Amino acid sequence: MFLAFVFISAAAIAQMPKMQKADIKTPGAQCQVCKTTIETTAPKFTDGLMKIVVNFRTGVTSVQWYPDRTNIEEIKTAIANCGYDADDVEANPDAYKILPLSCKIPAGKGHPDPKKKPI
Repeated sequence: MFLAFVFISAAAIAQMPKMQKADIKTPGAQCQVCKTTIETTAPKFTDGLMKIVVNFRTGVTSVQWYPDRTNIEEIKTAIANCGYDADDVEANPDAYKILPLSCKIPAGKGHPDPKKKPI
């Protein structure tokens, strides 16, 4: 009985997909409040996002996820839904509006405004 359990457990572990990793440029995340906002809110939008670490000094967010549950584009969208640009995905304007005041310093004086689409 125990031996059967070991074989079934080993088979289940062998079938788990390998976690993927990526770095996402998040230039608007430039303080501890931004870091906390992204790290606590983005996982709520994305099932399968296992680790997210924002380095606001470099403007890079490192992520790890299970590819059978999410993908990099969904993760970028989750970050954008927090109010921050994520690589080529622009910040959600409504989310940007409700960011803490400390995270909305005008361009040239700290935080950039979210990217505007060219007209």
